[in-house]
Amino acid sequence: MFFDHIEAAPADPILGLTETFKNDPNPKKINLGVGVYKNEAGVTPILDCVKQAEKLIFETETTKSYLPITGLPEFGRLTRELIFGADSELVDGGRAVTCHCPGGTGALRIGADFIKQQNVAAKMWISDPTWANHYQIATAAGLKFERYPYYDRATHGLAFERMLETLNQAEEGDVVVLHACCHNPTGIDPTVEQWERIADFISEKKLLPFIDFAYQGFGHGIEEDAQGLRIIASRCKEMIIASSYSKNLGLYNERVGALTIVSADKETAARVLSQMKIAVRTAISNPPAHGEKVVTTVLSNNELRALWESELTAMRERIRNMRVLLVEKLKEAGAGDFDFITEQNGMFSFSGLNKDQVEILRKEFSIYIVGSGRICVAGINAENVDALAKAIADVIKR
Repeated sequence: MFFDHIEAAPADPILGLTETFKNDPNPKKINLGVGVYKNEAGVTPILDCVKQAEKLIFETETTKSYLPITGLPEFGRLTRELIFGADSELVDGGRAVTCHCPGGTGALRIGADFIKQQNVAAKMWISDPTWANHYQIATAAGLKFERYPYYDRATHGLAFERMLETLNQAEEGDVVVLHACCHNPTGIDPTVEQWERIADFISEKKLLPFIDFAYQGFGHGIEEDAQGLRIIASRCKEMIIASSYSKNLGLYNERVGALTIVSADKETAARVLSQMKIAVRTAISNPPAHGEKVVTTVLSNNELRALWESELTAMRERIRNMRVLLVEKLKEAGAGDFDFITEQNGMFSFSGLNKDQVEILRKEFSIYIVGSGRICVAGINAENVDALAKAIADVIKR
């Protein structure tokens, strides 16, 4: 038999948690594990700007033929404009090339494949902790990886000096994976001054920055969240960016991501693009069209763009308000000082809860949190925050 030797793989720590949550009969159960935005009603909504864009597409679409291998040229240009800023020479200057990939995950994987296939580098440095799939993608692409410290448990902040000290061990030509904003899972981002030091460090060490930009607009704003990336772009002539529209346009199941590679000159960029096409062709042949057309329509239409920015602001502010409310409720419940949660950005928070406490919350209160203590703040609402705070306080006091 060909397959009888195959062992069952362990459940994904987050998707497996979601499955357990679904099977829990408790009507008051709370899911703070899965990383998708939810509104006050606990629903992942379709944005109005997306609905209107889809209506325009359905009314004007004339074919379902394949897209170009790298996606629509306008999609790539609009993506670069969003990443680098409308006035950046990287938008139309020819040094930066973009291809549509199936989600931010697809962009990371195709980017890693490109690095391996083109002998760009052999080793990646990835933050500890990080989104677990980063490690798996590096391994699947055939790249070695090392971890650099990121989170300081004592201060609930960024272990900045230890991060740079460890990265000092990197060799010239190594890749450094960075989260542009809303670090997953900690929610902790460098300050502008720290980004400047990181950029100078990477430039001096001659490392290649590979930036995961999955949450633009969820931290402080569209432009603000790109500051770190743009600082690095001002110091480094070459870089790779994997960006995603899953979160900021709510296009989770449409799988709309982009891989952008910046080269030192236009001639090199043209050669890079030719090899990117092969990497995409080998992996997926052609990108899916619908989500890409939605993004292109929203970003190129002034009215829809304004509506999108308004809706994105509302999502960001709701998450911020839930952070503040949770901290207030935890204080009222006698859980202690959790003010650090309000200093974090985006959908996620490292709560400081340990694995045993997380297990008690699941077994006794039907509150589902990833074992690391990472909370998806978007899963909190006015209806469940009191029960959540009281349960956390109860567990901490034991």
